[in-house]
Amino acid sequence: MPRIVPALVVIGLLAATAVAFAVTERLKLVRSPILATELDRGVFSPVCGCESRSVELGFRLRKADRLTVTVVDSDGRVVRTLIGGEPTPAGPVVVRWDGRSDGGDVVAEGAYKPRVHLAGQRRTIELPNPMRVDTTAPSVVALEVRPEAFSPDGDGRRDKVGASYELSEEGRALLSVNGELRVRGRGRELEGKVEWHGLDEGRGLPAGVYRLTLAAVDQAGNIGEAAGPVEVAIRYAELTRDTYRVRAGARFVARVRTDAESYAWRLARSSGSSSSRRLVLRAPEQPGRYALVVEANGRRMRAEVIVRAR
Repeated sequence: MPRIVPALVVIGLLAATAVAFAVTERLKLVRSPILATELDRGVFSPVCGCESRSVELGFRLRKADRLTVTVVDSDGRVVRTLIGGEPTPAGPVVVRWDGRSDGGDVVAEGAYKPRVHLAGQRRTIELPNPMRVDTTAPSVVALEVRPEAFSPDGDGRRDKVGASYELSEEGRALLSVNGELRVRGRGRELEGKVEWHGLDEGRGLPAGVYRLTLAAVDQAGNIGEAAGPVEVAIRYAELTRDTYRVRAGARFVARVRTDAESYAWRLARSSGSSSSRRLVLRAPEQPGRYALVVEANGRRMRAEVIVRAR
């Protein structure tokens, strides 16, 4: 008799194992009641005020059931109920989550998952689609703009300005000029460079000082605080003075700032070309007011020359 009891225990354990195995294998053959699960984005920001301020979850229900859809955190705790025990027909189901809890508060940053409960089938399925909440905007760690002056005249010499930057996290650079967004970086990166060509509808902007600022937007849509401003100058052929006062027939020097290889000049009946930044001229013999015109790559600058008697 003592030997029979252990034998019965062993037989019972084997039978239980066989039943469990059979159940497991049968469950493997049962088709999932949910299929074609997808998100419109993997990361979003409830506070960005942009297109990616929420996430859309979609799936197909194989047959009608009473459906509950919740959002759970990494510890499996429910933070939001999106559908609460509603009779739902077979077919597509679409819900949207705005990154807020049932109490209306923005949830903490991190990964969340959708959980679906089917009352009729007494099944709860946690979908393998993480939804990451990111509310931290990227900041500009370093910014350098070079050169300080350029001329967008198409001659290939200092035609553009470059803004090199480093960010606190990967983001797309946003370069604004005088408060208007002008350049958007091509990709998201920790560091890089964007270039501004100083053009408006293909033509160089007027000479003057422009204020550049740079911010960045991350994958979730958060836009960080802009760094800057950094002032840069657009100049073509620039005379360093607006007015020259000279005696009739006397020589005087006009200093010219330009990155063009050469420029043309005109004063009264005299004209010529030069590549020197130090233009030596002779004043007209007759007293009066004259215009000194300097032209480079189709751009003109002028100054007044006041000639007084000897």
